[in-house]
Amino acid sequence: MSTGTRETMLDPLKTWKFLVWPTITIKPIDLLVFLLKTILAIFTVASISLFLYFAFSSQPRLLSSPNYSNNPVRTFDHHKSISRNISGQLYERTNLSHIQFGIGGSAKTWNQRRHYCELWWRPNVTRGFVWLDEKPPNDENLPPTSPPYKISQDTSLFKYTCPYGSRSAVRMARIVKESFELGLDNVRWFVMGDDDTVFFLENLVSVLDKYDHNQMYYIGGNSESVEQDVIHSYNMAYGGGGFAISYPLAAELVKVLDGCVDRYSSFYGSDQKVQACMSEIGIPVTKELGFHQVDIRGDPYGLLAAHPLAPLVSLHHLDYVQPIFPGMTQIDSLKKLISAYEKDPSRALQQSFCYDLKRNWSVSVSWGYTLQLYPSLVTAKKLEAAFLTFQSWRTWNNGPFTFNTRPIGKDPCERPVMYFLDRAQRVNGDRTLTTYTRHVEESAKECERPDYAPALAVKVFNVSSARLNPAIWKMAPRRQCCEVINGGDGVGNVVQVKIRDCNRFESVTPP
Repeated sequence: MSTGTRETMLDPLKTWKFLVWPTITIKPIDLLVFLLKTILAIFTVASISLFLYFAFSSQPRLLSSPNYSNNPVRTFDHHKSISRNISGQLYERTNLSHIQFGIGGSAKTWNQRRHYCELWWRPNVTRGFVWLDEKPPNDENLPPTSPPYKISQDTSLFKYTCPYGSRSAVRMARIVKESFELGLDNVRWFVMGDDDTVFFLENLVSVLDKYDHNQMYYIGGNSESVEQDVIHSYNMAYGGGGFAISYPLAAELVKVLDGCVDRYSSFYGSDQKVQACMSEIGIPVTKELGFHQVDIRGDPYGLLAAHPLAPLVSLHHLDYVQPIFPGMTQIDSLKKLISAYEKDPSRALQQSFCYDLKRNWSVSVSWGYTLQLYPSLVTAKKLEAAFLTFQSWRTWNNGPFTFNTRPIGKDPCERPVMYFLDRAQRVNGDRTLTTYTRHVEESAKECERPDYAPALAVKVFNVSSARLNPAIWKMAPRRQCCEVINGGDGVGNVVQVKIRDCNRFESVTPP
């Protein structure tokens, strides 16, 4: 074996080095280091590329515009719809465009009931449909202020065995499923209600904005009448008052809803059937006190004048109670309430108490609705209890209800002097001024006691307040305070009251 051959065997890279770099001598160890560095560099670049790809490809589309279109997609893809609506726009606050309404109605009553929907529906802004059993009469003459309608699918093959109910409950229960399967983009919440439900949209948004729409939430309220809750359920969001279902929960609900309709065929209402499904999925109702089923009869004054410390979200069953303002139709009454609501949505019906210690007066304000003047010092515990001006839904009894009530005496000296909203206006930018005028029933007797005379002389209350920031509903709740501005300066027929934040250690405590 020649010397050259032996050297080549001992150093196999020698020939290769000569061919590639004939004038450069490279040591084997240097080549090995070079190869290792090259592999490490390639691995590092690949890792960074993969990281950037996954990071940016999963970012939410923060700058995409809300989709206000009511046109459903032609074909429904369950998985694509979920990916569009659950993961999108994580950092954008919930707004009205994220809500899809599903309103239950009937073709026979739609021309009468639609007037309630037209009070709150905003064409080209609100999204959703009224679901009817058939085409309504004279539908070509429906005004553009009405919500658009759709015809529900045939439900004749589903079971319904409740002996005292209506099969329409089956159709109503499936509205959430049919709404979901329309596949509208950018939906976070499905809100169900009836065609005689009035929603207060800004407050609805404020309530839903408190919750993570990517979690499974079922939000609503109970009936006011205990007898209804006992018969139906305490764990149910009542459908007339309206309830909200987050998109991920709706995605699960639609998978089992038809089975629930048959399994719970003996249940009376659509809301019962939906809640039964929620129970199978394992989701309890999250109760919000601003959803009002209004399961009462008679005069709703006491309920509205002592509204809970929560934003007003909905009112239902308005055909079954007296008009909320005396001497007006129910529709005109609601228009008047809404006119105040629009000036300061978060403050609507919120109660405030204060005292005029020089005249020993107590004042209770239900903002945008009514004011009560007591010519005595009344405790806050008593003032926050609702006057029993109504009866229970089913039996027309004086209770029980799911909140405290107090009787309203027949003796005029045991009643407060009552005032109702006359007008509401914005003043000085973010402040409002609401005016309340005294109301006297035609056949009512007035108290003739001397201590009542100064109170009876007051004809008007002017109440000023700052616009209430809706962010307050994300904080620990606290009723706001008020003060009588011109108290003790002699008898006058106009009294000024100011509503404000309570001071840190302030309490409403009579001496």
